[in-house]
Amino acid sequence: MPAPDAPRYAYLGPAGTFTEAALRQVAGPDEAVYLPQTDVGSAIAAVRSGEADLAVVAIESTAEGGVTATLDALATGEPLVLLREMLVPVQFTLVAPAGTDLADVRRVSAHPHAWVQCRRWLAEHLPGAMHVPATSNTAPAAMLAAGDGPVPFDAALVPPAAVGTYGLVPLAEDVADNPSAMTRFVVVGAPGDVPPPTGADKTTLVVHLPDNEAGALLAMLEQFAVRGVNLSRIESRPIGDALGRYSFSIDAEGHIAEERVGEALMGLHRRCPYVRFLGSYPRADAVAPTMHAGTTDAEFVAARAWLRAVRTGGAGA
Repeated sequence: MPAPDAPRYAYLGPAGTFTEAALRQVAGPDEAVYLPQTDVGSAIAAVRSGEADLAVVAIESTAEGGVTATLDALATGEPLVLLREMLVPVQFTLVAPAGTDLADVRRVSAHPHAWVQCRRWLAEHLPGAMHVPATSNTAPAAMLAAGDGPVPFDAALVPPAAVGTYGLVPLAEDVADNPSAMTRFVVVGAPGDVPPPTGADKTTLVVHLPDNEAGALLAMLEQFAVRGVNLSRIESRPIGDALGRYSFSIDAEGHIAEERVGEALMGLHRRCPYVRFLGSYPRADAVAPTMHAGTTDAEFVAARAWLRAVRTGGAGA
């Protein structure tokens, strides 16, 4: 059992989800209190309400890009920040009640992201099968294990770990269209002191563009480009107040404490009506960014020293 003062983590449950696998990379069940939630929004809301200290949520997948429920929940409301990211390989197992054969399956329960990641396999092996949406990857497994009576589906796509957790019998294993499928998860918490840079970091932002201004997107992107800051992810999301109004969710390579990233954020703040900082945190793959000439911290500091000298009567050479 975790200690009484152990951190409380909200996550998409029930037990056996890929989110729980990501959480276990951060803290085991003997080190933290696990608080399973029915959806991503509830996990993030638990941190805002104080019910949980931290949340673990999916933010990006190789199949569908950004997880919109996470991006939208972080873009508004009480500010939260990302503290860490984790990568989890994604494969699925098709399970069914005892006595069911593959030929009997007409309805398959799956989380929408699971369905997308397996649709070619399903089209080949279960053509015409109907999708029965599930709130999480293990919700249908829990329904099967409960044994409370008939379930509204013939089979379910669940994480491999859920098979043993819920005592299920698989119909098919390694069910996925992409054997290299991966989902990126993040730890979400309250704002505080930003962790120091590691040399291999990401900075996540939400940025709104000025209305009705030609070249606004280009001007926003130039804040990064001219300072040598690469973007590993940029996605548009509707602001929601009117048609045609979008914000941008951005992952930039680097840390806010670095000169080039800090300068880029100041440029965004000058140009854009809304900039929300969602944290600088270590990259899970520990890959350091490529540094171009003129973009190191030392070169930014030297350039400011040169300008200061010129302003005070220096030669400027």
